[in-house]
Amino acid sequence: MTMTTTSLLQAAPWREHVFSGGWREASAAADVVEPATGETLVRVGLASPGDVAGAAQAAAAAQQSWAAMAPRERAAVFHRAAALFQQHFDELALYVTRETGGILPKGQHEVREAVAFCQIAAAMPLQAQGQVLPATPGRLSLARRVPHGVIGVISPFNFPLVLTLRVVAPALAAGNAVIVKPDPRTPVSGGFLIARIFELAGLPAGVLHVLPGGAEVGEALVTDPQVAMISFTGSVGVGRHIGQLAGQHLKKVSLELGGSNSLIVLDDADLDIAASNIAWGAWLHQGQICMASNRVLVHAAIAPAIAERLVAKARQLPVGNGATGQVAIGPLIDARQRDRVHAAVMASVQAGARLLAGGQYEQLFYQPTVLAGVRPGMPTFDHETFGPVVNLVSFQTDEEAVALANLGQGGLAAGVISASVGRALALGRQLRAGMVHINDQTVNDDAVNPFGGPGIAGNGSSHGGPGDWEQFSTWQWLTVKDAATPFPF
Repeated sequence: MTMTTTSLLQAAPWREHVFSGGWREASAAADVVEPATGETLVRVGLASPGDVAGAAQAAAAAQQSWAAMAPRERAAVFHRAAALFQQHFDELALYVTRETGGILPKGQHEVREAVAFCQIAAAMPLQAQGQVLPATPGRLSLARRVPHGVIGVISPFNFPLVLTLRVVAPALAAGNAVIVKPDPRTPVSGGFLIARIFELAGLPAGVLHVLPGGAEVGEALVTDPQVAMISFTGSVGVGRHIGQLAGQHLKKVSLELGGSNSLIVLDDADLDIAASNIAWGAWLHQGQICMASNRVLVHAAIAPAIAERLVAKARQLPVGNGATGQVAIGPLIDARQRDRVHAAVMASVQAGARLLAGGQYEQLFYQPTVLAGVRPGMPTFDHETFGPVVNLVSFQTDEEAVALANLGQGGLAAGVISASVGRALALGRQLRAGMVHINDQTVNDDAVNPFGGPGIAGNGSSHGGPGDWEQFSTWQWLTVKDAATPFPF
């Protein structure tokens, strides 16, 4: 990390402004509230559906010249953006921590990944972007990757910088223009920071727009005729609606929706290491992670010992304001999210789960929670909790573990922990998940891996690494003859 004497945040051009053709005064505004303290961090501009139409038209006009820019010039924009994220690392990491209610290492991770995303995107314009196809003599036949045009990005509150930039950077690098609708609870980390960095890095005006707002703004983005593709990260319910709207308008859509992720612990696992993996996978960032270890499937022979270790951890982990020091568990994003988590926990207890630790909260701080005896039909088994809750499910055989893990409609991530790599791998190959980790918990992302999952985890699409060209460009067949030739008609 690096320190700088200049401040990127002090000017805050997003105060009651949106970013669309520069910083423009908004017709509405809202406070951004720090979850840990209830303090107002800044008052930002909010967009209207009408703003989306203007932004889409401007983006479509700017996209063609951006795509036509020399590859090295486009790459240089991303190199400069990466350097700016690094230059302002400490300031940005602290702000992301405060806006998202995370702990400081989580904020640092987001900025560190932002640097990596920009560096990876910088390489894309210089990569091969097509193939020479077989053709008859006198004819050149090419398959080339071309940008979609304008891409709409609807991003969430939990890891707003990472989950927005992992789409924005490669989408821009492939030659598209982008309109971002960040969650209005985290509009700076999820949009305005990115806009400011790329503005300073020399991205041409009109290529990137940031328009925070509610559902009506998102719907306008999905239905606008100038927007060719939508990338959405969020809940299953909203994802279904966006997928339906995008289908009606014949648009490409990429959905990343989470789902219930399973972590399987076999009876030969090291108990302390397994408990550590479970705690990290279930409680990191208060469980507000799409890859969180929602279902923890533990062999019945070791289930009591694992539960004992997790209860001890739950009672020892410090809960508080993550920006102030040695804190492991911060606040949930808002009262609505807290109440939803608590309702799921209490409903599972009423259905027969045993509350071994936690299940209580103060303000937005929800205690790390351990539920045992969780089984299918309980809310915390059937649905993604998105809170700091370990759901312990016992099994007797490897076959039963696989069956329990695959109950439902797909998961984003899965993990298997065992002293036998062969046994764990045999289970892992049977799991219906987009990302499977042997001898690791479920929260993993390396910036260069395809990231996505089947079923309610999304629509099978993947961002990242080899998935970026596939997502953010399309094939065009191009043929060239030396001269036009006559046909029989």
